[in-house]
Amino acid sequence: MTAPPVPTVAAPPARRSGPRLGQLGTYLLLGLATLFFLLPIYLLFATALKTPGAISEATSWQWPAALNWASFAEAWAKIGGNVGNSLFLAVTATLLSAMLGSLNGYALSKWKFRGANVLFALMLFGMFIPYQAVLIPLFQFIKALGLYGNIWGLILAHVVYGLPITTLIFRNFYADVPDALVEAATIDGAGFWQIYRRVIFPISIPGFVVVIIWQFTQVWNEFLFAATLTNTSSQPVTYALSQLAGGQAVSWNLPMAGAILAALPTLLVYILLGRYFVRGLLAGSVKG
Repeated sequence: MTAPPVPTVAAPPARRSGPRLGQLGTYLLLGLATLFFLLPIYLLFATALKTPGAISEATSWQWPAALNWASFAEAWAKIGGNVGNSLFLAVTATLLSAMLGSLNGYALSKWKFRGANVLFALMLFGMFIPYQAVLIPLFQFIKALGLYGNIWGLILAHVVYGLPITTLIFRNFYADVPDALVEAATIDGAGFWQIYRRVIFPISIPGFVVVIIWQFTQVWNEFLFAATLTNTSSQPVTYALSQLAGGQAVSWNLPMAGAILAALPTLLVYILLGRYFVRGLLAGSVKG
């Protein structure tokens, strides 16, 4: 009687080092890219925390031995009022352009009328007009309205210039809303404004988040309109920052400290609303 054959056990497959090495390489490249983009921020803080006498080309990359926090207090004393102007400007212009863009997107996506596509194309054309091309006629228009040198003239310029992008974002967002909702509200007797207030507006939070982040950042960081359409009492913080570096002997710690203070509001907006940004930006981009 022959003994039964002994089953053979297959050797475990060898681990592949290729994917793991590729993953490590990806992380290494991402880490180097992160360091590359963080270097200007490091230089910004390192310079802001130095005394004017400690700033030189040879020591520009060295972290200060003693931190000079007085730079921030001095910079705030010079640009604090301009920060208030920028807050009023950015909040007001952002809210107005967001509401108007929401109404435009709602009308262009859910209330089809003759020439809607042509009107939308003409509005989008405004996104590609550079500021420099309209600066002189815009200046004359603002001056004719009696708003030159006034913060409201600057608000008007940013609202009008922001309408194309806000309309585009809301139109794409509302295109993903089922038409049956609007049709059902119409059958119930609701009109244009009732449908917007009771149906469209309550579901528009992701779209508003995207527009608020985008517009607030654009308005806050804009310089050309701020330098040409305002006077001393209504100038925003971007123009005030350029004055911190004026003169022959520049105390570089002040512009750097001022830049950090001026960047805090936009940074706070991204921290609070950033997780909703991509989600709202992609709304309406996928069909099917």
